Amino acid sequence: MRDRGEDVLELHVHGGPAVVEAVLAAIPRCFTSPSRVRYAEPGEFTRRAFLNDRLDLTQIEALGDTLSATTEQQRRLSVRGTTNQLARSYETWRQQLLYARGELEALIDFSEDQHFDESPAELASSVAAQVRVLQKRIKAHSANAVRGEMLRNGISIALLGAPNAGKSSLLNRIVGREAAIVSKEAGTTRDVVEVGIDLGGWYCRVGDTAGLRAALMSEYVWTIDAGHEASRAISDIEEEGIRRAKQRALESDVVIVVLSVEPSADGQGVQVRVDPEVTETAASCSRERSNVLVVVNKIDQIREPRHAIMDKWTAQVQAALPEVPPDAIFGISCKDTIDASLANPDPGNIQAFLKGLIGKFGEITSPVVPELGGAAAESDPSIWQESLGATERHRLLLEDCDRHLGDFLSSVSPHGVDTRSSDDSEEGAIDIVVAAESLRAAAECLAKITGKGVAGDIEEVLGVVFE
Repeated sequence: MRDRGEDVLELHVHGGPAVVEAVLAAIPRCFTSPSRVRYAEPGEFTRRAFLNDRLDLTQIEALGDTLSATTEQQRRLSVRGTTNQLARSYETWRQQLLYARGELEALIDFSEDQHFDESPAELASSVAAQVRVLQKRIKAHSANAVRGEMLRNGISIALLGAPNAGKSSLLNRIVGREAAIVSKEAGTTRDVVEVGIDLGGWYCRVGDTAGLRAALMSEYVWTIDAGHEASRAISDIEEEGIRRAKQRALESDVVIVVLSVEPSADGQGVQVRVDPEVTETAASCSRERSNVLVVVNKIDQIREPRHAIMDKWTAQVQAALPEVPPDAIFGISCKDTIDASLANPDPGNIQAFLKGLIGKFGEITSPVVPELGGAAAESDPSIWQESLGATERHRLLLEDCDRHLGDFLSSVSPHGVDTRSSDDSEEGAIDIVVAAESLRAAAECLAKITGKGVAGDIEEVLGVVFE
């Protein structure tokens, strides 16, 4: 039955509970021995498809992703996994390692009886060159698995800014509903308010955070209605909220820094408020991941031509955050969005900002393409799209495989000895047994990803040995 699968009868009935119950009750009466009937367990048909070599583990995981996909990017990611391309790549790498291991073990078993064209050092050097190329591919797949997880589980976004900068208002405009409380009172948000949303086909988890300000001193806040300055000290609750805000920003895939337009000190105009507490945290995020976008909120207060003043403020923002490019800085107005019309469907520039944000999504989820020297065909990014379908389970096994390959390279060239020039002296001797064992462990990691090859590993190696 294994070579052709199993015979299956699949019944499609109307979804009413009474019809389904009647069909289930009639099935046992169709057999002389009711004990011959056993209802399938959850996932059993998929399990039997795997046992009958109809699906491998990577395809089964992709099937699960397909069933749970809620956005277009999640659907595309899962469809890539059903093509079996990932499994074929991992199986090809496993076969390469098995063949290399077979050559080394043949050298161990028959070196005294047979004449080999290559010395142990030369053979190890040849295998090491192949392993280094394979390592680059594995590292790229591992990095792309992390990017694929953003597509699968959602891109984490943090809204970062000073109190009353408009973070909660921006969150409400992005999700299209009143998800966070908006008030003229500074410090309304004390904890992280997280909302899941589909943005342009990407699933995102947007987190509104507490406003950042210096933790050990009061801040002077300009109160427009009252027309005077008022000082407000930081409470223990707000201090904890600030700590959580910084932590969430550092852990997020994308950070949106919200700055605001405030009245100037002389009261004759407006200026953009750049808070050092905000820019320091944003700079840390940008240096590590280059994942920061900046919005200047409340541009509805500008009375002069916006283009000229936005150029000035863009330069000011870049002076504080040099890692942020000009095209990642946007002027918006959460207030103007309610005045949309046919003549100006995006008066607050929120849609323009979202377009830039979605562009950032595409940037951080595009596949990593390794440099493989002469393998020009593999420099095409489309070839590496499939590796985005690698899961967290795959990534952990790929990292284990990479570690074993590193052990192999260390064993064939200890202390930096070049295997190409090593001789059979004691100083240049290579422990072929240890090297072969490292290749075996690496190949086993790849076999665990697809669920194939572990049982037949010994027979395959012997086939190479006796070849």
